[in-house]
Amino acid sequence: MTAPPLSLSQQLFRRRPVAGAPVAHGASDHLKRSIGTFQLTLFGVGATVGTGIFFVLSAAVPEAGPAVLVSFLLAAVAAGLSAICYAEMASSVPVSGSTYSYAYTTMGEVVAMGVAACLLLEYGVSISAVAVGWSGYLNKLLQNLFGWQLPQSLSAAPWDSAPGIVNLPAVLLILMCMALLIRGASESAFVNTVMVLIKLSVLGMFIVIALTAFNADHFHGFWDKGVPGITTAASMIFFSFIGLDAVSTAGDEVKNPQKTMPRAIIAALLVVTTFYILVAFAGLGTQDAADFGSDEQAEAGLSVILENITGSTWASTVLAAGAVVSIFSVTLVVMYGQTRILFAMGRDGLLPSMFAKVNPRSMTPVGNTVIVAAVTGILAGFIPLNWLLDAVSIGTLVAFITVSAGVMILRVRQPDLERPFKVPGYPVTPVLSILACAAVLYGLRWQTWLVFGGCVALVLLFYLFWGRRHSALNAAGPDGSLPTAVPGGDDVMIKDEP
Repeated sequence: MTAPPLSLSQQLFRRRPVAGAPVAHGASDHLKRSIGTFQLTLFGVGATVGTGIFFVLSAAVPEAGPAVLVSFLLAAVAAGLSAICYAEMASSVPVSGSTYSYAYTTMGEVVAMGVAACLLLEYGVSISAVAVGWSGYLNKLLQNLFGWQLPQSLSAAPWDSAPGIVNLPAVLLILMCMALLIRGASESAFVNTVMVLIKLSVLGMFIVIALTAFNADHFHGFWDKGVPGITTAASMIFFSFIGLDAVSTAGDEVKNPQKTMPRAIIAALLVVTTFYILVAFAGLGTQDAADFGSDEQAEAGLSVILENITGSTWASTVLAAGAVVSIFSVTLVVMYGQTRILFAMGRDGLLPSMFAKVNPRSMTPVGNTVIVAAVTGILAGFIPLNWLLDAVSIGTLVAFITVSAGVMILRVRQPDLERPFKVPGYPVTPVLSILACAAVLYGLRWQTWLVFGGCVALVLLFYLFWGRRHSALNAAGPDGSLPTAVPGGDDVMIKDEP
């Protein structure tokens, strides 16, 4: 007997089975499992430790004074609450797609598409934004090393405050990352591992040198800025922790994902938090809090501190090199995450099947990667940085809220589901995560909300007129079963949850 057609509301809120991701093309949609815990941890560190830590002190210390250390702890706790929720979801739903896949499993198809719009903002725009930033640091490094840099016409967008023709270094960075990702996940993970170790070494160098000039007198008046200053600084610092969710985009390429993914998320959070607090502590010990607000500090970040200590310009050269490596690593991991989210959507039928096509030789979604590189390369080459930045934060925060809510929904709907990692302090932890992210969202500008609303509206229109008609869930059997990919096995029929 043929099942009756689904109503519009049933289509919008149908959920994917927890057991795995629907597939439409069989083995051609399978990625190679080649990433272990150490490499995955450094994926998280690589996506999180960008240029923010090199410059965030100059913005945060004037707000909180020496108590910025407390601000770092508050930001780490807020990010940690979300990271813990990601860890449970990653162990329960160990597939590619990150928040999109988790929303599809817990809240339904239309919500998953709305979340996909958030991830397009978080990942897609981030790739372009950090690539534009890389161009500036590369020029600074070239100037320090060789006394030469690329002309303005080849290192700025046409509509920049100091206009050029194209931001060529930004485009080249994206093309290099594309080439690495096409070669394979294990090769990309190896390159990222090397780069992360380099940038952590640069930060370690700063910590050691700064501690040689440490003076506890700089911590006098620790609480002078009060609670408002501490919380304002914490909201600034919070964005330096964004990127931990990139770990959850790799579910289909991780060995033993139910255990590896939560371990990597928690380990990455601990590594990032430790380095951030040590950098802040060492930096604060070298100069008065008031000095962090200078124009020179804002432009050169940590390099000014090292130059004051050493009396030499070699420090800015090393830190510029660290920033160049740091941004390359961030771009690589974030582009990886974007391609895997689109891969999951293509496999689910919500995007054209070409997004889920895997090259049989490299076992990577080559066509998908080329499309991402083309779009983000155009944005990076021709759009000014300040046009790109505002769109990133709101997508991230909405994604964090979705995952925290998804943990609670899945606990209620499937209490007996295997969860190798469980959120401690449930349900307080996910509730606090939602409240912390909502508080940061409240402070965003109305223009950011306008961009967000427009992006979500466009994605949902695409879903209503194309995606829902091609969804892999349309292939469900008369008993509600549908083809599902299980790790390391053949396609099986799994009955959908009621």
